[in-house]
Amino acid sequence: MTKIANAFKNKKAFIGFLTAGDPSADKTVEYILAMEKAGCDLIEIGIPFSDPTAEGPVIQEANIRALSAGIKTDGVFDIVRRVREKTAVPLVFLTYMNPVFHYGYEEFFAKCEELGVDGIISPELPYEERGEMLPFAAKHNVDMITMVAPTSEERIKMIAREATGFVYIVSSMGVTGVRSDITTDLGSIVEHVRAVTDTPAAIGFGISTPGQAAEMAGIADGVIVGSAIVKIIEKYGSEAAPELEKYVRSMKAAVASAEEA
Repeated sequence: MTKIANAFKNKKAFIGFLTAGDPSADKTVEYILAMEKAGCDLIEIGIPFSDPTAEGPVIQEANIRALSAGIKTDGVFDIVRRVREKTAVPLVFLTYMNPVFHYGYEEFFAKCEELGVDGIISPELPYEERGEMLPFAAKHNVDMITMVAPTSEERIKMIAREATGFVYIVSSMGVTGVRSDITTDLGSIVEHVRAVTDTPAAIGFGISTPGQAAEMAGIADGVIVGSAIVKIIEKYGSEAAPELEKYVRSMKAAVASAEEA
């Protein structure tokens, strides 16, 4: 069983996201370990990029802060190396194509395998063009995690059928960011996914409160939270660890409550 699959084994998974290098590489290492301690089953690490088109203002600003602090792709890999000295928690990169292309597909995925990066998400990569990167990811045992948006039943099933790691279900159209209401018929999307694959399905985009987390966990196999975590880091900077732990514990408890419902 892969580490990603193990994150969902016999439980609902809580997945947290943060941007590498925000506010510094040292603090990113500290915050990843704090998030795992508080209950994150899997952690997404954003590789900073100057034009993150799928991100809302909160994560865009985190990218700017990280890039301004001098973080580069090799610096992100060094963060992973340091994290791997302390924990085996599943780690997934969220990255745009440009940093991977410029690093070199073979070199990038070889480094992922060497350091223990378990998966990759590329929000801008259309399903039809994933073949450009897929052979390198497969060769180096890195799951290419599929994103499914609220589109047609036929397209959802086509994308989900070949999914590995987990299926990332986008809760709402548009960019990332906290939302007060999520009105998409997510139950129907999850049903379409489950009709064609046993790969776990997790819902992300807009989830920020324990109530939302419990509701989404009642529908899917996991819940993904990004902007709300990044906002805590933005607010508390280098002193964010206690607040992150408190927030993650509350969200993990909410997700776990759906297992008993």
